[in-house]
Amino acid sequence: MTVAVETGLWQLDPTASTVGLRHRTFWGLVTVKGTFAGVGGSGEVRPDGSVTGAVTLDAASLDTRSAKRDTHLRSADFFDTGHHPEITFAVRGADRLDGDQVRITGQLTVRGVSRPLSVTARLTGVSAEALTLEAEFAVDRDQFGMGWNQLGMMRGLTAVTAALRFTRAAA
Repeated sequence: MTVAVETGLWQLDPTASTVGLRHRTFWGLVTVKGTFAGVGGSGEVRPDGSVTGAVTLDAASLDTRSAKRDTHLRSADFFDTGHHPEITFAVRGADRLDGDQVRITGQLTVRGVSRPLSVTARLTGVSAEALTLEAEFAVDRDQFGMGWNQLGMMRGLTAVTAALRFTRAAA
């Protein structure tokens, strides 16, 4: 069953949205998990079906439940939040796939480096007033200038999970 998404402006609800990450460290023995507290965004579904928008994360809001690690992640070795406070995914388009699947294409910008990204998300809880997109995808942090890898402890990709709730914006 394919559900229709209403045209118009949509605003991300930060209180009902989460973006987190997982990365295996210490040669794959430990998985570091974190959540971004600062999530924002908006989008527009146009009458012709095209979609634009952006999701923005406050890079310094990443919480891995280790103050020392979080401070290191904010440093120039990783997110360099003093120079690059936001992580942005600028949506350029969305295509409906089978059922509740949506392919979202755009540009991911981390540390001032932009790369194209295509994500397959699941559209859930769709109504005339709200919708939720759920996705999980992998990011190669080396592509964004985050190659710090002391003693080879941090190999592989970082998994990103997102549950983004959008509500219809006031006209």
